[in-house]
Amino acid sequence: MNRKSHLLMLLLAAFFWGTTFVAQSIGADYVPANTYLAGRSWIAVVFLTPIVHALDRYYAARGVESRRPRTPEDRKRLGFAACVIGSALWGASAAQQVGMAYTTTAKASFITALYVVIVPLLSIVLHRRPPLRVWLCVILSLVGMYLLCMGTEHLYLDLGDSWVLGSAFLYALQIMLVDRFSPKLDSVRLSRLQFLVVALLSTAAALLTERPTPDAILLGLPAICYAGIFSSGIAYTLQILGQENVNPAVASLVMSLESVFGALSGWLVLQEAMSLRELSGCCLMFAAILLCQIEPPRRRSKTGSADAAASGS
Repeated sequence: MNRKSHLLMLLLAAFFWGTTFVAQSIGADYVPANTYLAGRSWIAVVFLTPIVHALDRYYAARGVESRRPRTPEDRKRLGFAACVIGSALWGASAAQQVGMAYTTTAKASFITALYVVIVPLLSIVLHRRPPLRVWLCVILSLVGMYLLCMGTEHLYLDLGDSWVLGSAFLYALQIMLVDRFSPKLDSVRLSRLQFLVVALLSTAAALLTERPTPDAILLGLPAICYAGIFSSGIAYTLQILGQENVNPAVASLVMSLESVFGALSGWLVLQEAMSLRELSGCCLMFAAILLCQIEPPRRRSKTGSADAAASGS
């Protein structure tokens, strides 16, 4: 697949994440954070299992070489990657879900999307310095997110916002870990195993610290199912596939459009009004993504120019 296909996958992931913010807010009204996270993660594991087997049969029938682990070393590598990525994702998701019970959806979506700034900073630490145009697009996207998400609210950090800010750092770490491991592993298997790790960790945490009632779980089940299938099962798999050929700083910019899709879905589905300020924020974020994809013209060397002149004479 080419780079445009990978960018499209990241764009679809952002779309599903954006439409899941409402489901998360509804789920937080009925069940505690780890119970919600455990439910959506087990659903994702169940959803992805037949897809893994179907892809195995598809590749085998056509004689196509896949990244399916074939040796004990391959299985260990896949298991290790799933453990570290899944642990980061569990920490990020749990912190975000805890925070959303104490803050507004608008502030949560803006603070979560701050990973668009954190990822390039982590890239510098890992000696993968993003080009200047990416930083300019990050700033433009950040301004757009503020206009879109914050409205008339003042940006200050309370207890819930602090939890969500912590989740933004962990989401950035998860993006960098996916960038590190996904190009060498079976992406769908990695996605399923990361959610198995998340499911086990969140189930253990729920059993130790939470006491949800069956009635509450039943009331929150539609939101849990939507998040489990579309956000976890589909979107995070698309993220792993999409990041295989995209710089993590650019990938984080594309995925930050989840804030835009969240606002647009509320406008289209729930008839929530969008102000000129919010529409301006959407336009700035889309502009940042488009500018980031424009490759600067390459300078021709003097030698190359001389050779061209010579060949034309």
